[in-house]
Amino acid sequence: MHAATDRLLRGFLEAVEPAVPLVALWAHGSLATGDYQPGRSDLDLIAVVDEPVTMEQWRRIKAVHRGLDLPLADKLHCSYLPRQELADPSAEHVTWAHERIFRRPVTPVTRRELHNGALELYGPPPAGLLPPVSDAELAEFVRADLRDFWLVMTRGRRRWLRDIWVDLGTVTVARATVTLADGRLITKREALDVLAGLGAPEVVVADVRARRYGTPPPKLSRFRRAKLARAFIRSAIRKALT
Repeated sequence: MHAATDRLLRGFLEAVEPAVPLVALWAHGSLATGDYQPGRSDLDLIAVVDEPVTMEQWRRIKAVHRGLDLPLADKLHCSYLPRQELADPSAEHVTWAHERIFRRPVTPVTRRELHNGALELYGPPPAGLLPPVSDAELAEFVRADLRDFWLVMTRGRRRWLRDIWVDLGTVTVARATVTLADGRLITKREALDVLAGLGAPEVVVADVRARRYGTPPPKLSRFRRAKLARAFIRSAIRKALT
């Protein structure tokens, strides 16, 4: 593992274990799949705790994350799942991400990722605690996410001028299309490789790849990129949902 990443994870575990009644700590996403890019990828963690998070523990969690004075600490995200709520994918859990604390669910996609191969940092593996996600549950969530969030987001234009929307939108559509076709979860690298087959503009794919993997960026204005990416994403979502 990348040295700074390993140091951050060890420092986080040492700090969080006395702050909450920790049962398990797992990493998912790129860190677990081998697609991790230091300084570019987020560090996505799931902490299972032995009881619902109290207000005092909420304050401790904030202090732990704010006190991580280490490289890459701003990339570390963690959701805190009480053991009693592990079976409910709709439950919202205390989460630290993007340098703030809030509540959000741990989605069926994340739950399937954990079962497929989490990086186990502390405690028992996901199979011993987390109920599995059926193929039907996974497909239902992916369809709803495309229909109720991403398709809605393509109605506006201004947000597509931003790198984050272009990057996440194109990759999410590619990953969702594969999941709906055969039930597989693929990495972001694999998603970039299948985008051409979905009709994505080559210049947009090259633009996204450059930010994630440091390849030479294409010459492309933000306005042209926004128009191309938004049109492709709308079209790809509609095809995936048919």
